[in-house]
Amino acid sequence: MAEFIEPGPISDTAGIREAVCIHTRKIYDSCRDKDCVEDLRLYPTASSQAVIDRAISLKAGRAELLYAYIDVEPVSFNRGFYTVDVRYFYRVTADAFVGGARPVSISGLVVFDKRAILFGSEGSAKVFSSNLSCGDLDSQNLMRTNLPVAVVDAVDPLILGIKLVDACDPPARDCCDASDIPTAITGCFPGELSMSGEGKRVYVTLGQFSIIRLERESQLLIPAYDYCVPSKECPGSGEEDPCAVFRKVQFPVDEFFPPNTTPQPESYQETKNFGACC
Repeated sequence: MAEFIEPGPISDTAGIREAVCIHTRKIYDSCRDKDCVEDLRLYPTASSQAVIDRAISLKAGRAELLYAYIDVEPVSFNRGFYTVDVRYFYRVTADAFVGGARPVSISGLVVFDKRAILFGSEGSAKVFSSNLSCGDLDSQNLMRTNLPVAVVDAVDPLILGIKLVDACDPPARDCCDASDIPTAITGCFPGELSMSGEGKRVYVTLGQFSIIRLERESQLLIPAYDYCVPSKECPGSGEEDPCAVFRKVQFPVDEFFPPNTTPQPESYQETKNFGACC
């Protein structure tokens, strides 16, 4: 068993000055995923639904992750493990082609549910803090620590496909209700969302990158090298010569001499900029 080190100055040749005890969240388990979710229904705004009913084709725009609702529950048959249910809310935009006119921009809500099972250990202590709660009774910030804290890191998804179908022949993934959508989410759209099954429908395929982890409040003993003293000076708001700034810009050779071939996207950012068209 390793020798126990107490907080305080230590002797080390690697530049470590002391061992310090900190209070932070310790990651007990984590996972990463690359989900390709097909046929997610788009719930458009009322004005967008009127355009969709007259559209003959669609061109994908972009998808923006608005919010992720996270719920953690213990697994009854395996102590220390928890299910992490995540519901992603997206705002998706697209261009609808109506006859020979210019494309009309449409937008709507897309919802995706995901579940992961991770190890989060066990804990039953109740933690009290002397932090002041302004505008409320000073209840000392009572916290439940029997459940770990789930954290989800995610980027805006890629639109891999989009299709327009008749209401009489919808794909299977269609399970959202207006009561399940928080008011803060519906407020992100310019009008009321159309949740009915009448008229034409739009289904999108998204590619989502995410990292999910379970954390608990812990006290850790870590080595400390020194205090974090900033070495960079704060930039001022002084006016710089615009011509001097322009001289630093490289000449756009590719704009004058286009390449003979177009490389296919390989990274997330390249694929996002490439776009999808169905």
